[in-house]
Amino acid sequence: MTARSIGPLGAQTTDLLRELIQNAAVNDGTPDSGHEHRQVATLQRFFEGSGLEGVTVEPHPGRTSLIVRIPGTDPDAPSLALVGHTDVVPVEPAGWQRDPFAAEVVDDVLWGRGAIDMLNLTAAYAVVTRALAAGAFERSAFRPRGDLIFAAVADEEHGSRFGVDWLVTHRPDLIDADYVLTESGGASAGPLPSIGVMVGEKGAAPRTLRITGSPGHGSAPWSARNAATIAAEAVVRLSRHRTPTVITPQWRDYARALDLDDAVRDAVTDPRRFFDGIGGVGGLDGFAHASTHTTIAPTVVRAGEKGNVIPGEATVQLDIRILPGVTPEDVDGYLRDALGDLIEHIDVVGDWFGASTVSPTDTPLFGALEAAVRRAYPRAELLPMLGIGGTDGRFFRRRGIPAYGFGVLSERWDYGTFRRLFHGHDERIDLASLDLTAEALDHVVRRFHDPAGAARRPARRDSRA
Repeated sequence: MTARSIGPLGAQTTDLLRELIQNAAVNDGTPDSGHEHRQVATLQRFFEGSGLEGVTVEPHPGRTSLIVRIPGTDPDAPSLALVGHTDVVPVEPAGWQRDPFAAEVVDDVLWGRGAIDMLNLTAAYAVVTRALAAGAFERSAFRPRGDLIFAAVADEEHGSRFGVDWLVTHRPDLIDADYVLTESGGASAGPLPSIGVMVGEKGAAPRTLRITGSPGHGSAPWSARNAATIAAEAVVRLSRHRTPTVITPQWRDYARALDLDDAVRDAVTDPRRFFDGIGGVGGLDGFAHASTHTTIAPTVVRAGEKGNVIPGEATVQLDIRILPGVTPEDVDGYLRDALGDLIEHIDVVGDWFGASTVSPTDTPLFGALEAAVRRAYPRAELLPMLGIGGTDGRFFRRRGIPAYGFGVLSERWDYGTFRRLFHGHDERIDLASLDLTAEALDHVVRRFHDPAGAARRPARRDSRA
């Protein structure tokens, strides 16, 4: 598929995505970064003339989100929210072949930060919403039975403090929906093809290790209780520690879909033999491990203030991602087991705990996703997956609202390649995938909101695993 053969939805998505990338809405984690107001201004211009004005919120200067709603015709029909974030992570320009914010299209591939994570989907959501709005206010045209909500939200890349987290806490009326679509789906898992859809994600329990030693002169290190040395040993022990292997239903099905040697597949779906087979899954070894283990990653280590002073204090930040069923007490136990006798020098700081979340698949929306995928790939199977990172979907699942990460990518994409571009160098997407995703989303929304449909608003279920 070439740029000349993509449909009107795909072409509009490409043009809008280029603008969103060029806005360089980089979120480095500080409150004054992000500049999502640029993205909102672009989207407001995009919606001009559609009859949709939307509502903006700005919890912090520049950290703006836009929410647009097309009202449905039936108050008892389920509502659907298309939730896309507008911020992107920083780049290391030296690692890129092309300018990460130029949004160049070369050989039908669009390059730039956010092309995969997730400005591609945010653009497609906006295009589909505007296309529906063009007829939603005309009597003869398609009108959704339930409300359709488009939300372009800030700050997903740093925990959503100024985005969805703020909205569900302070303005739930704007973003409340019965079902949600968001990021991280669409890549093929195997040769059949099996198209991944994120039905849930791991939880998180971040902690900080505060290490106490004794300061001294750097010229006499022998027998000193150096906090930096203790921190280094703690990092090594945590990196080598193995938490229990858990074969989730999602990982078992995913491993079956992969083109693996039978012996490898048998090993990586057996908790007793998992590490015998992980070397055979190729570039998916990190994903395989994270899908089957609660992971503890030391990420930020600090010690010392001066070159000739042995530090008496050090800290190690830990990114801990938890599987379904893991408790705060389990996390405490994993840390004690890993650190061993070092624990006498260490205080574990922090008690925040966000449980893993999983959505059911026996829903009308999931059925619409399956139908949309089979329009693109008639032999395709929709493969439910458990995300190993975090998305805005978790805020909805914790309120009992099914949320799925969905898209449809071209056959050139396998999940290993797809994952490597998230937050990586040379992020890019082909125009065929933009076209497939926009067309699939349009079909999903129209099928889900079909005026002849009989679906009613569901009772909300606690989605915590």
